[in-house]
Amino acid sequence: METKYIFVTGGVVSSLGKGIISSSLACLLKARGYRVTIQKFDPYINIDPGTLNPYEHGECYVTVDGHEADLDLGQRHGDYLGRTVQIVPHITDEIKRCVKALGHTGEYDYIITEIGGVVGDIESLPFLEAVRQLRWELGQDSHCIHLTYLPYIAAAKELKTKPTQHSVKQLQELGIQPDVLVLRTEHTVTEEVRRKIALFCNVAPDAVIQSQDVPSIYEVPLTMHAQHLDEIVLRKTGITPEGEPHMAPWMNFVEKMRGASEVVTIGLVGKYVELQDAYKSINEALFHAATYADHKLEIKYIHSEKLDESNAGALLGDLDGVIIAPGFGQRGIEGKFVALKWAREHDIPTFGICLGMQCMVIEFARDVLGLADANST
Repeated sequence: METKYIFVTGGVVSSLGKGIISSSLACLLKARGYRVTIQKFDPYINIDPGTLNPYEHGECYVTVDGHEADLDLGQRHGDYLGRTVQIVPHITDEIKRCVKALGHTGEYDYIITEIGGVVGDIESLPFLEAVRQLRWELGQDSHCIHLTYLPYIAAAKELKTKPTQHSVKQLQELGIQPDVLVLRTEHTVTEEVRRKIALFCNVAPDAVIQSQDVPSIYEVPLTMHAQHLDEIVLRKTGITPEGEPHMAPWMNFVEKMRGASEVVTIGLVGKYVELQDAYKSINEALFHAATYADHKLEIKYIHSEKLDESNAGALLGDLDGVIIAPGFGQRGIEGKFVALKWAREHDIPTFGICLGMQCMVIEFARDVLGLADANST
């Protein structure tokens, strides 16, 4: 089959969960036997994502081929031979090339592309223009899902649809008509509200889907399937849905998550603990490990700048294990040494990642081997 391209955009406010909706759809399509991958385009033009401040962007991910990923669109090779580099067509063509690069491998049936940020952000415009062009070029082999926020006004006791209408209007003004609307909400969306949104946003009523709060993000694929998101996408891209997705392994994980009763407490020692997304992959790795071991995970975040010998026992004493987190620079490093010494002397299972592992070696060299000048060099 020809590779299908699904674009996921967001409106009204950020942090609604475009990535979760993208991943949930990917989960369902993979469970139906399709080859699926995801890519994300954040509307920032950074040459070196590896040095981005975690408070700005959360964690920097490293891909299989070693690429440090937030967004890398730097051009240093003279590719344009001195000509004026323009947003249209040069940057939009480059975005289109990147969107389609995975499709050219022949390895995927569906490629889900999340466009970061919110419709209306000026920095998103080149990316959305690229999506507009691709939708025109790809025809039925493309699909657009737009995620918006449906606020609840407590005084009026009603959900308000106007922000969603304005968001879709902005997307339409850019030449993109969404095929599916996913409504992020804390309250159940009534059929009357769905019909109203469908009417004013030019979307079929059955393609207006709610993404209501659930106890865990791992339950979102189940709620999306219950509203037939995977079937809608298949039909819109010319595929007739057959049978049900094979969700048994996923359901097994969810049931383990719901049924776990014994708690394991892990302390995460780092200097960015105010922003939990700075350690997102560590948090999720711990959560998955705990769940498959039939435990509930409790993470205790410990700021390494506020940790010293006087309070180490109070902060670390009730832990089942300690993670010493990554992070560059001198700030907070002495607290990591304190945590490591206390954990080693009290026989607490400890794991160091990146700089955290360097600190483990340094602490051991200083305090056990007597190499007082031991350092990362």
